[in-house]
Amino acid sequence: MFKKTAIVILTLFTAVNLCSLFAQSSRDNINIVGSSTVYPFATVVAEQFGKTTSFKTPKIESTGSGGGFKLFCAGVGVEHPDITNASRAIKSSEIETCAKNGVKEIVEVKIGYDGIVLANSKKTSPMRLSAKDVFTALAKEVPDASGKLVPNPNKTWRDVNPALPNIKIEVLGPPPTSGTRDAFVELAMESGARKYQILSDLRSKDEKAFTAVAHTIREDGAYIEAGENDNLIVQKLDANANALGIFGFSFLDQNTDKIQGSFVDGVQPTFDAIASGKYPVSRPLFFYVKKAHVNVIPGMKEYLKEFSSEKAWGAEGYLSEKGLIPMPDQERKTFADNVKNLKTISR
Repeated sequence: MFKKTAIVILTLFTAVNLCSLFAQSSRDNINIVGSSTVYPFATVVAEQFGKTTSFKTPKIESTGSGGGFKLFCAGVGVEHPDITNASRAIKSSEIETCAKNGVKEIVEVKIGYDGIVLANSKKTSPMRLSAKDVFTALAKEVPDASGKLVPNPNKTWRDVNPALPNIKIEVLGPPPTSGTRDAFVELAMESGARKYQILSDLRSKDEKAFTAVAHTIREDGAYIEAGENDNLIVQKLDANANALGIFGFSFLDQNTDKIQGSFVDGVQPTFDAIASGKYPVSRPLFFYVKKAHVNVIPGMKEYLKEFSSEKAWGAEGYLSEKGLIPMPDQERKTFADNVKNLKTISR
């Protein structure tokens, strides 16, 4: 009897506490932060939502995946975001941070797939790179002829591979807080590092040491952190035909008049190549919902319903027109059900 009474009191205390957090001030629009890659998709849904419902158009800020999780996990209440977009799955450490700050129920929503592209201006020819070329050009340390790790000596693409152009290595890409950066080093850099036998052997013996080499990008000017504004990278590529940029496929898809995707291991990034799994540098996209906000912030349920509708993320949905690669039918149904039932993550 005492246990039941204690549980009831604790539940009431939590509810009152939560209400007081929201009672401190009011907010009548959804607040979304996070990934620059998911940003254009979320913006399209938000605009559609604002036009077709009586709710205000959600406010969306591009902070990068890491920055979004930091803001999202800071607490519950109107001063904190309701949703964070992400171009990678949430980390266990981020779930722990959320929990410490009272964000204990999180709904994970996969929205589709995306390719990470290395693009250049259409004023020149597309680059034809291997994963090994990418690693050799951008890693902070690379094996020399004897197999010893040395500071990256490569100044031009021809230094990397005699078949490539004799132009300076100049790659504009996202900062460490970006989910695109995380996925790029995991999918492209790691794959290229494994092409070196000495690094493949290191991976078998000491995975942490291998990851440190494969994930560390050079800091001598060949790689230029261009912030979270992918549109700015597109503008810079248009102005500098020798530079390459790293960003999500949707930005390539929306700017095909100015830029083109580089071939990676013989496959150029296209909608069909990514959807079929042939393009090697692809990843899932997500957003995360603070369940405690759903019944408090006006329009939350309706926004989630719009985003998870077939007319939005379906095979023929309006998001595919913007470059999102739809999930298979059954996967879409699973995540749509999770959204409807506000199923929280358990890991």
